[in-house]
Amino acid sequence: MSDARLFVLGALLRGPMHGHQIRRQAQLDRTELWTDIKVGSLYGALHRLVAEGAIEVVRTEQGAGPARTVYALTQAGHEEFIALRDRALREVRLRPDPVDLALHYADDLTEQDLRALIGARRDALVARLTAWLHQREQAEPYLRGLEPMTFDHTTARLRAEIAWHESLLEQLPVLLAANGRARPPTTERVHGGAPTTEAAHDRDQAPTTEATHSGGQAPTAEAAHGRGQAPTTEAPNDPDPAPTAEGRQG
Repeated sequence: MSDARLFVLGALLRGPMHGHQIRRQAQLDRTELWTDIKVGSLYGALHRLVAEGAIEVVRTEQGAGPARTVYALTQAGHEEFIALRDRALREVRLRPDPVDLALHYADDLTEQDLRALIGARRDALVARLTAWLHQREQAEPYLRGLEPMTFDHTTARLRAEIAWHESLLEQLPVLLAANGRARPPTTERVHGGAPTTEAAHDRDQAPTTEATHSGGQAPTAEAAHGRGQAPTTEAPNDPDPAPTAEGRQG
């Protein structure tokens, strides 16, 4: 279903209008924020509806500017309007957001990149909501019938989108870790020298007991013993010790 067709037919339902008036009405209603209507496409919709007999040219108005063609609804156009409106009220249309497909193929992006992109989307939605609420406030004195609920519908959808983006940003580290993309622990270095005990142990290297300022200093007794080397401070037990004095006398 074309939103532009429904808008043009609905506008002319209130009486004959020229193309500039219809376009101006779409701009005042900010239709691009809550419909699929592009204001620049309305003239094309007018020409198609004339060709199909849904609307007709009733006169041309000549003023200070260029001549303006005035259109009116035909009986066929009125019937099409009823059909389009009732169809829109019956159908539920929740179009997929391309961001979901993009996230499906975002494995090559870092957490920082994803956070920046999703954060920018969230900020754009917040700005749109702010503008929409401002427009709602300005339109309040002129709203009638069901029109307030059309504003509230868009407000609710924008707030839901913002909440989803904020939830994604909050859960991003956990989601990436669950996907096997947790970053390895960083190796802390002391004065640009050898890594500390924890970092060295993670790489199956023999850790030193203390990080020193000199990368080439000999290991301590405890560290040497941990690598199966002879410690420097104590001699190993002699496997065949010399007999004691008592033993020699015996």
